[in-house]
Amino acid sequence: MAYIAIDDMRQHLDIESDDDDEALFDAIADAQSYIEDQTNRRFEANTETRYYGRDALSPDNSCLLLVDDDLLTVTELLNGDSDSTEIVTANYWLYPRNETPYYGILLKTDVSDYWEFDTDYWVEVTGTWGYSATPPGDIKRACKHLAAFFYRQASSQIFDTTAIPEAGVITIPTGIPATVERILSRYRKHL
Repeated sequence: MAYIAIDDMRQHLDIESDDDDEALFDAIADAQSYIEDQTNRRFEANTETRYYGRDALSPDNSCLLLVDDDLLTVTELLNGDSDSTEIVTANYWLYPRNETPYYGILLKTDVSDYWEFDTDYWVEVTGTWGYSATPPGDIKRACKHLAAFFYRQASSQIFDTTAIPEAGVITIPTGIPATVERILSRYRKHL
């Protein structure tokens, strides 16, 4: 699903007909892809199962399983033993404890559960993955501005701008709008 609706895009660009919808859909998809690539995040949640081996354990805390994406909720957690034993919610915390999205699952130390990784078995985490259930308002705004930029760029020739202040030549490259870059910088996840 797109971060912004086609109707919002048409209104933003003052387009009244649906003649250019294909180009608008492409611009929205390109903007969303750019945002996800630049931030290393998805801003819409999806439910799926992911599998983790022993290498997902934190080097400094064997009770902490580090997941490879932003995690919002866990529906089911199965240990990596040959019986796929379920680890109940009361026996772990999502980590960090006071903020989302989460990036780990921490087993409580006062319970008998521990991570197991039997041969050919993995810990299974079924849950809701993504930065948030729906894109935050500023991400929607960044997507709208970036999609408009991509849409306009496709229908015009955009070149570097050259200025000649006092006989010195300065070339200013055109590029991603600065407002978009400022918004994305707040959400970048460094791998």
